[in-house]
Amino acid sequence: MWENQVNKLSPDFHCVTYDMRGLGSSLVGDGQFTFEMFVDDLVGVIDELKINKPVLCGLSMGGYISLRAIERHEEKFKALILCDTKSESDNDETKLKRAAGIKQINTEGIQKYVSEFISNCFAEESIVKLGREYKSILENSMKFSPAGVKGCLLGMAARTDTTGYLSKIKIPVLLLCGEKDKITPPNVMKEMADKIPGYEFHIVPGAGHITPVENPEFVNEKLLAFLKKIF
Repeated sequence: MWENQVNKLSPDFHCVTYDMRGLGSSLVGDGQFTFEMFVDDLVGVIDELKINKPVLCGLSMGGYISLRAIERHEEKFKALILCDTKSESDNDETKLKRAAGIKQINTEGIQKYVSEFISNCFAEESIVKLGREYKSILENSMKFSPAGVKGCLLGMAARTDTTGYLSKIKIPVLLLCGEKDKITPPNVMKEMADKIPGYEFHIVPGAGHITPVENPEFVNEKLLAFLKKIF
């Protein structure tokens, strides 16, 4: 998901990406995930690689993890970049959607769930524009472990609300949101941004929920400009 950004930034910055617990090539374990475990994983990566005050960047679920990590360990980070995410915990309607997703995986399989979920993440024009790249993302996502995906859904449904900490954030924060994001629309992210002191907020033209893939040129431009301000 971050390949375009790593390719652009790595000549000047040390970039680290990792698969979240239960997703990609990471270990699944028993599939019983909490968000505290996801934050522990993040801190473990930072400590293992001996990274001093990195800029933390997260999208969607990665944003939930990032916000909780800042709430727990803000002193460990130099700045924060949030893409297509929100601080509120799941309301009842969203919890029921997570439960329905778990049921669908159990009854119809991971591929049907992933196919419907991934297509909803992208703007329709992005699916057409990306072509083979979108197909590759979809095919790779269908290989995820069912237990891992269900563990992430359970973790998201049970996560804490980090809204109360937004006004206390002291490090620089950049927020990016896809113009056509149906999951966390721009008005939702802007409402969150307004609670953060000295934030920077941009709407990513033509993009849905997966902004780094859908409009990498715009995202890269904003990331570079933000990083140049803080380094």
